[in-house]
Amino acid sequence: MPRKQRGRGEGSIFMRKEGLWVAEISLDDGRRKTLYAKTKAEAAEKLRYVQRQIDEGSFVYDDSQTLGQYLRNWLVTKQIEMRPSAFRRVEEHVRLRLVPALGQMRLTKLAPQQIQTVYTESLTQGLAPSTVRGMHFTLRNALETAVEQGTLSRNPAQAVKKPRQMRSEMQVLNAEQARALIEAARGERLEALYLLALHTGMRQGELLGLRWKDVHLDLNSLHITTTVSWDSTGYHFGEPKTKRSRRRIALSPAIVGVLLAHRTRQVEERLKAGAAWQDHGLVFPTLLGTPQSPSNIRTRSMNRILTRAQLPLVRFHDLRHTAATLALSANVNPKIVSEMLGHSSVAFTLDTYSHVLPTMQTDAAAVMDRVLAVRAS
Repeated sequence: MPRKQRGRGEGSIFMRKEGLWVAEISLDDGRRKTLYAKTKAEAAEKLRYVQRQIDEGSFVYDDSQTLGQYLRNWLVTKQIEMRPSAFRRVEEHVRLRLVPALGQMRLTKLAPQQIQTVYTESLTQGLAPSTVRGMHFTLRNALETAVEQGTLSRNPAQAVKKPRQMRSEMQVLNAEQARALIEAARGERLEALYLLALHTGMRQGELLGLRWKDVHLDLNSLHITTTVSWDSTGYHFGEPKTKRSRRRIALSPAIVGVLLAHRTRQVEERLKAGAAWQDHGLVFPTLLGTPQSPSNIRTRSMNRILTRAQLPLVRFHDLRHTAATLALSANVNPKIVSEMLGHSSVAFTLDTYSHVLPTMQTDAAAVMDRVLAVRAS
């Protein structure tokens, strides 16, 4: 039977055939506001919220809201919730990609096919799959908020196929090549940077954001509490993105010695710079104390050292892969390696460096032979 007409501010709650709960409320102009929820209790709560807004005179009915308008409002909330570096990426996805392509669409009329078409066209035009995946992650999260608020019955981005994640091929230096790199960097201004990268597997942002206050040479350790990132507006300091990324790393006596010498040279650089020095307390700053640009590290220092050592022009991030691979190959406990790298889990570490597993398993078999005193019959 059809539902009877209700007066202003009254509402009804019912369940659709597919199991989705719907709350409807009558407005004073004859229109009805529809809210969606996964449970009856959730629908009732959303209905009460709108009823309170009507009673207070703060409710605004706007069925013409575009995706662009919604995303801009959504960003205001996300800016408070997200880390600055993460928010900058999300804001760029909204401003540079999503709003130009889909911003004029009505939010409630947005369909999976329209989203899929934008992804396909973006890939065809040469946009990197990782960027399109970032667009998808941003849009899906934004629309999920609309579902939670009852504005949408379902998230159209959930039905869209995102580009397959392509892992960058890692180029790992073997032990001999790593030693050649260290030898070629000897005497260089950033010698300690490369040595620390190969010994600890720290990320580039962690190394370039490392501050002396977090380096405890008397305790042979350092703590990672800060990272630095770069975008079109310049550099930005921030916190590590996960709890496991905030970690303590042990330093060998040899590394401590290199860092002591590096600190002495930096004091001389600071005196030479005089008033031009900008003190951020960084371990690996520029000659003026400011954060190093990753592109400058690569083009003005690392590539030159690799060429001198007659090594392939690997990425700085490959030094992290090299550190992990050499440690695992030397039978360092995978849990220790995972903690050193700041990975989310040991499983992730082993999955990332699965190329090392066959050798580890062979060594483990030989160890078990010795432990059990197995002899060939």
